[in-house]
Amino acid sequence: MSSFAGSPLDVEDLRGRVGKSLQDFLSTQVGALDAVSTDLTPMSEAVAGLLAGGKRLRPAFCYWGWRGAGGDDLEEAITAATSLEFLQACALIHDDVMDGSDTRRGQPAAHRRFAALHRGNSWLGSSETFGVGAAILLGDLCLAWSNQMLLTSGLPAGSLTRGKATYDAMVVELMAGQYLDLLEQARGGGSVDRALRVVRYKSAKYTIERPLHLGGELAGASGELLQAYSDYGLPLGEAFQLRDDVLGVFGDPAVTGKPAGDDLREGKRTALVAVAVENASPAQAHLLRTSLGDPALGSDGVAALREVLVDTGALARVESMIGDKTEQAYAALASVELAEPAADVLAGLVQAATARSV
Repeated sequence: MSSFAGSPLDVEDLRGRVGKSLQDFLSTQVGALDAVSTDLTPMSEAVAGLLAGGKRLRPAFCYWGWRGAGGDDLEEAITAATSLEFLQACALIHDDVMDGSDTRRGQPAAHRRFAALHRGNSWLGSSETFGVGAAILLGDLCLAWSNQMLLTSGLPAGSLTRGKATYDAMVVELMAGQYLDLLEQARGGGSVDRALRVVRYKSAKYTIERPLHLGGELAGASGELLQAYSDYGLPLGEAFQLRDDVLGVFGDPAVTGKPAGDDLREGKRTALVAVAVENASPAQAHLLRTSLGDPALGSDGVAALREVLVDTGALARVESMIGDKTEQAYAALASVELAEPAADVLAGLVQAATARSV
């Protein structure tokens, strides 16, 4: 367990420094877009609005992966870690398009934002098609900026060469996980094991394990340390996504930034749902089949599905899985020596990732 006061995300003012790094980078990119055309201003505004929120978990794991491997407290390392916020923005924008989500972090999702821009100007064609097209391009732009920010961070060329291989693997795994998630929705879900495979590749690896690897590789970490980062990061990343799945159904909209029960309306085939399907009575199975994925699902329907998830033991089992994986992460962290204060911060980040109260 960690011993410092306050949030582990704010040790050494990490979130403040990541925010400043984002602002500095975006200011140069806004100028580059404006040089092409001022018609691109809504693109940069949409990115700025999205990046104004978020917990900065991925930069945190990257930075403390760097420090744990002996890296010094450098602004160049902060910049490299901050690049992952753009990769996250890419994933969120595209994910919202695929899910048909209306909101993100309490604001209209990017495709809804651009559809509203189209309607407000009475432009030709379909507002929805324009919104989706613009959002896809915006996500692609964020992916390009993530790569650019990493490679122009100012770290030595040898460090960047080592780190880039990990970064590229992370991007491939993320896209593979996104497709597997899309496939699960199309198939109507399946086993708990299949749902957990999506968890691993869509979220766990790119949220925690790979950011740790990236920071470690940039600092020249040993193979032993990188393995310890995996032993810590994979179970914690899975616990992180399982917690996200629980919040997507039972979370407070003021905390999640999305309407209550939105994951149920979108029909997300999470591990939570997979456990419920495995244990459902015929009546419960019928309710799951007919209500899950209904975009018009009202508060009563959300409440009924929540009741099924509780009564089938799905919520309790997922909470148990979160607890088990959290303990695995703590045990892995205790098995390796890290440069201080990285060990203490990474212990604190276990709670930040799984309790989601920061």
